[in-house]
Amino acid sequence: MKMEMEYHNPVLLHESVSGLNINPDGVYVDVTFGGGGHSKEILSRLSEKGRLYAFDQDQDAAANALSDERFVLIPENFRYIKRFLRFNGVRQVDGILADLGVSSHQFDVPERGFSTRFDAGLDMRMNQNAVLNAYTVINEYEEGDLRKIFSEYGELNNAGAIANTIVLARKENPIRNTEQLKQILSRFLPAHKSHKILAQIYQAIRIEVNEEIQVLKEFLEQSLEILKPGGRLSVISYHSLEDRLVKRFFKNGLFEGEPERDFFGRFTVPLTPIGKLIVPADQEIKVNNRARSAKLRIAEKK
Repeated sequence: MKMEMEYHNPVLLHESVSGLNINPDGVYVDVTFGGGGHSKEILSRLSEKGRLYAFDQDQDAAANALSDERFVLIPENFRYIKRFLRFNGVRQVDGILADLGVSSHQFDVPERGFSTRFDAGLDMRMNQNAVLNAYTVINEYEEGDLRKIFSEYGELNNAGAIANTIVLARKENPIRNTEQLKQILSRFLPAHKSHKILAQIYQAIRIEVNEEIQVLKEFLEQSLEILKPGGRLSVISYHSLEDRLVKRFFKNGLFEGEPERDFFGRFTVPLTPIGKLIVPADQEIKVNNRARSAKLRIAEKK
């Protein structure tokens, strides 16, 4: 029997699940299963007829699979949501929940390389079977590509200097672990804000390794095909790149540009945002530090 992996409390649990406006007999999807916290809450609101499908590409999540006839765990990246739901005979669902980013479990396992707290090999793969890892990004990417990653995904003003420093250092020796990376970039990490800047650097590398922005776009586009009219989409994001994409998509169904207008200047959009942006209460942040940057947006398909 597998040991259940240690996961922290799910963020914005009741707000995100209540936002789905659950039909007890409906079909729902939790695309970021993790420790199963959100899934358990959804199941608690379903009847015997209800069904829940969950996705998680991380092998560790399988240890938390729920023993419930209404539940199916699909060990895949949620960028393939449409394909794997169809494999399971599902074409439309009543609601989808996504809790984006890195799970607390992934942060807490040193060898995964996600956390700034530990020295570890340069990995950062959410799917341990994936080919691309942080070592490849740091040691093999062209300087221009590194600069783009740190600028776009880390939102770092000195992305060019950081990329150049890495490229010069790796000419001497490969950069093998997070401690080496910190030492090489130490001049960019003043004591008073080293943690913040390091977190931005790690975030940039992690997003590249896991193609997180592209995955999110593919998932949101497919969600429009999968959701029934009146179905809800509940998305928790943790940094501005994700939140901006979600906000824009909820507003007009696009990631850039404006919807096409008809002869009369009118246009239709596929989703209706429900309520305002929801952020965790101070009490939740006190109990669960991961919640501090969380933002929840909910939308309904027209």
